[in-house]
This record gives sequence, structure tokens and C-alpha cells, in this order.
Amino acid sequence: MEKKSAFIAIVGVPNVGKSSILNVLIGEKVSIVSPKPQTTRTRIMGILTRGETQLVFIDTPGAHAPRTQLGQYMEKSVRSSIASVDACLLVVAAGKKLKPAELKLVDALKNLKVPVILVINKIDLLQDKSVLMLQISEISDIVDCVAVVPISAKTGDGFECLLNELRKMAVCEGHLFSEDALTDQPESVIAAEIIREKVLRITREEVPHGVAVSVERMSEREDGRLMDIDATIYCEKATHKGILIGKHGDMLKKIGTQARVDIENFFDINVNLQIWIKVKEDWRNRGELLKNFGFDEKALDM
Repeated sequence: MEKKSAFIAIVGVPNVGKSSILNVLIGEKVSIVSPKPQTTRTRIMGILTRGETQLVFIDTPGAHAPRTQLGQYMEKSVRSSIASVDACLLVVAAGKKLKPAELKLVDALKNLKVPVILVINKIDLLQDKSVLMLQISEISDIVDCVAVVPISAKTGDGFECLLNELRKMAVCEGHLFSEDALTDQPESVIAAEIIREKVLRITREEVPHGVAVSVERMSEREDGRLMDIDATIYCEKATHKGILIGKHGDMLKKIGTQARVDIENFFDINVNLQIWIKVKEDWRNRGELLKNFGFDEKALDM
């Protein structure tokens, strides 16, 4: 059989479950998940190969009104992600009215004339399923969709139906990645994102989104049994540094322990993880620092 492939952008406002959907589709955690909105900051590719079909998913930052240079970068990342894909998954939350940011996103999709699959996530939270039919009817009036698929990223309901629709988007252009590839992200970026996820999850509202993680060193020892990782968590205020370290270093130890477990599971190797905390005031509005943290220079300079 001739090999097929498709690029699929996953778009939507913050906290509708885009990253969770990507992780379920791939079967591995390639994008971090947090109860906080705007967890995803960059485009992350997840790759699923089943037989002759390879689907390349692009998890995008949540569409929102930017208030910082970082926010502007995230908005541009969404726009560029949907500019040259074979289809878009427009993800919305079950039982919710479309927000202004979602309506703006719909307009962008109309202008690009890209095929749209409407994905209604979190159906497990609906007590009255008739609300779902009303929502589908209302959204279909303003969005020209090739398919509508209700799912639950939490329970896995609807994902085989979603994959069936996605396979229809594939074209005969061969595979772009090796069959065992899961993501396009470098190992150091994956490790940094896992650490950042633990910061967001463990500190919750105590430390806002003003954290970035940089992996300074990542090397496997000669015997192949252990990987050494040195990482730095950057925060915007000295008070945040104190929270991240915690009393007697307890918070930092908790972050490091949970991150190490996930990193070991992903890379299938024992890990010696060392983490430091540094303060970089207002880094989200400082272009040079954003570039140092790996954000695309062209997007930042636009």
C-alpha cells in the first residue's frame, strides 16, 4: 500500500484539553498538561503512525488576547500553525458557548479554507446529553465542518471515531518521520517541559505562569545506565523563588522527584536530576531572554 500522511493542527482556546487530546492520540505524554490555562507555549508535534498512514499533530498554544511579548509569540505561533496544514481539529468544551477568541479563530479558519473537524471535548462532564446536540447545531451554523466528533480525553470515548475521520485527511505523499517517532521535540526540550509541568501542577496558584525551564546539561553515562540532567527554573520574583524552594527545600525536592519519575518513564533510563532556581525579572517581556529560552526569533521579531 502507498504510504500516506497528513499534518493536523489542534487549535482552541486555553484549557479545552488540546494537549490531553494529543497525548491520548499518540499514546505518550509529548505535551504537558496542567489545570492552568495557556500551559502550552510553543508548537509541539506529536507523530502517530498506523500502517500506511502517518498523522503529524501540531499542538498549539491556546488562542487568547496577548498581554506580554511571550503572549504575542504564542498568538503568532497559532496563526503560523494553521497556515499550511491538511486539516484542523477545532477543540471546544462540551456544553459551553463559543468565546470571542473562539469566534476569532473560526474566522481565521474560514479565511484559510482549511478542512475543519470539530472536536467537542469533556463530554464526560455533561449530565444532560441533549445539551450536546444543541451545541453541535449552534456551532455548525457558523463553522463549516467536515465532521463533528464528541470525545472525552479523560475516558477515551470517541477517539477511534476521531482517528477514522483523521485518516481521511491523509494524502499519498509518503511518511515524513520514522515509524517509531513520537515527537519532533529535542530530548532537552521534553525534559524541560516535564519539569515545568510539575512546577505548574504542584505550586498551582502560588506561582503564576512566570516560570521557564532551561536544561543546561543532558548526558548519558558511558555504561548507558544513567542520564545526568542539570536544569534551571527561572522565575520573575524573589518571592516566587522562595515558594519554589519551599521550607527546608521541600517544594524543590517534590518538583524534582515527580519530574525525575516522568523523565525516566519517557526515556526509559535512570536519571540523576539536579535543579536550580534563578530570578529573571519580567522575562516574559524581554525579547533577548525569550530567545535564550528557545522561543523562535523570527516570531518574536515580527
